Amino acid sequence: METVERIMSRNLLTAAPEERLRDAAKRMVGRRVGAILVLEGERLAGILTERDVLRAVGNGLDPDALVSQWMTRGPETVEPSATAEEALALMHQGGFRHLPVVDGDALVGIVSVRDVLRVGVQDASPRGV
Repeated sequence: METVERIMSRNLLTAAPEERLRDAAKRMVGRRVGAILVLEGERLAGILTERDVLRAVGNGLDPDALVSQWMTRGPETVEPSATAEEALALMHQGGFRHLPVVDGDALVGIVSVRDVLRVGVQDASPRGV
């Protein structure tokens, strides 16, 4: 199976913890992604997902809410050398769909369930689609 490094996205969408939640959500919509990585300087502080935004809205979203109030702190991560299968197992066990990819302390990418499924479907497709 493929390694995470080969299937991860390197074009990262990031936010600062003090960014307004609504602004981060608008950028997620504009990029058509389901997660934004939250950085404090160069360090991964958290991840904000569609589910986090939905939870904020469901709880009566304050227009001035900050990303830090709704992000998932200290998210699970995976190394670039991990297999796509290992990443999928982590996501399945944790109940999430996005996994930051770190090399040591450096954030290098993000992998999603969709990325892993794309590889699996291509490998299993009788037409190579």
